[in-house]
Amino acid sequence: MTANQPGRWVEAWLSAPRFGVYLATAGADRSLALNLCEWNATITAAFQHDLAHLEVALRNAYDTAIVANTKAGAKHWTLAAHRLFPITWRTAQNGTRIDSNRAPRDQIYHAVTEAGPGAPPGKIIAELSFGFWRYLSIAAHHHPLWIPYLHKAFTPGTSRQTVNRPIGRLHKLRNRVAHHEPLLRQDLISRYDDLLTLTGLISPDLRAYVSANSQMPRLIAQRPTR
Repeated sequence: MTANQPGRWVEAWLSAPRFGVYLATAGADRSLALNLCEWNATITAAFQHDLAHLEVALRNAYDTAIVANTKAGAKHWTLAAHRLFPITWRTAQNGTRIDSNRAPRDQIYHAVTEAGPGAPPGKIIAELSFGFWRYLSIAAHHHPLWIPYLHKAFTPGTSRQTVNRPIGRLHKLRNRVAHHEPLLRQDLISRYDDLLTLTGLISPDLRAYVSANSQMPRLIAQRPTR
C-alpha cells in the first residue's frame, strides 16, 4: 500500500475503534481518514500552545491577586494551604461527611513535595495542574476566594460566571487533548473564542499577542474534506 492508500498498519497503530472514528467522518475513505487524524494531531498541538499561554497567565494573575490581598508578612498561600482552603464539611447524598477543600489542599501539598525542599512559591505554583486553577472559580469558592481575591485578577466588573463558564469548557477540551482524543465533533471556533475571552479579561495585550501568534484559525479552516 502507498501513503495515499493506507493499509491495515493504521489500525495496528491507532486501534480499529480509534481509526474507525476518522473513517466514519471520512465516509470510509482511508486516505481522508488518515489526513483527518494528522490534522487532529496538528490542531491539538496548536491548542496546547495557546492554552499554555492562558494557563501561565491565569496562575500568575491569581497568585498576584491573592498575595496583594494577604496580610503583610504572612506565609505565601502555597505554604499555608489551610488559610485559603480550610476544612469545610458537607454531607453527601449517601450521608457521608466530606471535606470539600481536601482536594485543593492535597494538590498544593503534592506541588510542594514535587517542587522540592525550600522551593520558591513560583516553582510550587508551576507544579499545580490546569485543573487546580480551573476549579478555583466554581460556585463553592465564590465567597471564600472569588470575592476577596480572584475577581481582582481580571478587568473590573468581571463576574465569576464570566470566567467559570469558558474555563470549564476549555478544561473539558484540554482533557480530550491530553488523551489524544479526536476533536472532529468539537466546536473549536467557540473554544478558541473562549480562550481569547479569558486572555482578554486578564490582559488585552496578552489577548492581542495570543491572537497574533495562534495557528488555530488557520488550522480550523484547513480541516481536510472530501
